[in-house]
Amino acid sequence: MSTLFVTHRASLAHDMGPEHPERPDRIRAIERILENERFQTLLREQAPAADREAILRCHPEQYVSALERASPAEGIVELDGDTAMMPATLEAALRSAGGAVLAVDEVMHKRVSNAFVAMRPPGHHAERATPMGFCFFNNAAIAARHAQKAFGAERVAIMDFDVHHGNGTQDILWSDPTIMYASTHEMPLYPGTGAASERGEYGTIVNAPLFAGADGEAFREAMEVAVLPRIEEFAPDLVIISAGFDAHRLDPLANLRLTEADFAWATRKLMNIADKRANGRLVSLLEGGYNLESLARSTAAHVMTLMGI
Repeated sequence: MSTLFVTHRASLAHDMGPEHPERPDRIRAIERILENERFQTLLREQAPAADREAILRCHPEQYVSALERASPAEGIVELDGDTAMMPATLEAALRSAGGAVLAVDEVMHKRVSNAFVAMRPPGHHAERATPMGFCFFNNAAIAARHAQKAFGAERVAIMDFDVHHGNGTQDILWSDPTIMYASTHEMPLYPGTGAASERGEYGTIVNAPLFAGADGEAFREAMEVAVLPRIEEFAPDLVIISAGFDAHRLDPLANLRLTEADFAWATRKLMNIADKRANGRLVSLLEGGYNLESLARSTAAHVMTLMGI
């Protein structure tokens, strides 16, 4: 079996302007590097729009309807200081969630070994009823609950190594004993959540904050000590990665000092757990990463690891 790569041109149409860090060039940089001959065996599919049922497992109807009403026919509508909509945004957000659902389908049906979804807008800051941090629908949480509903997965683990804490994923899953959310992130940093003391109603939230300037050694120690043993003990039926590459040392929005090798290492460790506990089932979803060079190189390292190269 192969690794599946999922994307869609709709992610390029969602455009807040050249000065916005969460810009279409992020996807273009990823697509360019994945055109390399090393990636010719990747299976490639287009992300469909998520159906309403999948989204409503994580977001209430009134929230989804409010986003639909806010979607402008022209121009840009600001939802908060970071998060805005233009005419193409809603479709891009629906396809971001839909790409995550498709990846789960393909992995759970065992048609592919694993999958990487390169779509934007990202998702991990979207709370149950609040868009924020460039995010509208929480793709990782939607994917996890789809795996449960459609395939009977009893437990799903989400590991988020984006430099920013996934407050939205934590918010949605806080009282859910069947889905573990684990995160390494810089703290203090936007959005201000993610202290180690935040553990969820059932102890299924695992936060391992890192200090500004922390390097790959500190990241690997946090993973080895605080995160990986908890995920393995949880024995998930599916592992989902919120794959943000903005903890890279070149990223302009934060202050960690990871390299491509660190992301490849983390990917391999999570694949090992998936192999032991989840019959290899793993889905990775793009979150942050705002320096185009480091985003492309880190994505390449991540995908090569998924492919077993």
